[in-house]
Amino acid sequence: MPTRLNPYLSFKDNAREAMEFYKSVFGGKLDMNTFKEYQASQDPAEDDKIMHAQLEADNGIVFMAADTPNGMDHKPGNTMSMSLSGDNEKDLSGYYKKLSAGGTVVMPLEKAPWGDTFGMVTDKFGVAWMVNISAAK
Repeated sequence: MPTRLNPYLSFKDNAREAMEFYKSVFGGKLDMNTFKEYQASQDPAEDDKIMHAQLEADNGIVFMAADTPNGMDHKPGNTMSMSLSGDNEKDLSGYYKKLSAGGTVVMPLEKAPWGDTFGMVTDKFGVAWMVNISAAK
């Protein structure tokens, strides 16, 4: 198996909801396991929280997520964005539209100075997304 880089998102008590939302955006297979399933719960209140989730879309998009345990700090920040790029305008503009639902459009999806179509959105879970649709050659 080749080495892959997979984004891993941390949530505070809503990883299940977020990953189900992302499955509705990207499709594919979503696997989720709770702290209880892995016998990793230190607190019964954490039993049903997500210890590990993985979404594998049919087109190769893969990312993971988990709920932050109660004993750990959860500090959402603005130092990372999920970036989607390619030349499939239909798929990418569809992802942008779905990710925008309930979120905040930071930059509309439109022609960029470098010739591609580009936009930025922060989804309803506070995750920043960049979408770049390559210009036809």
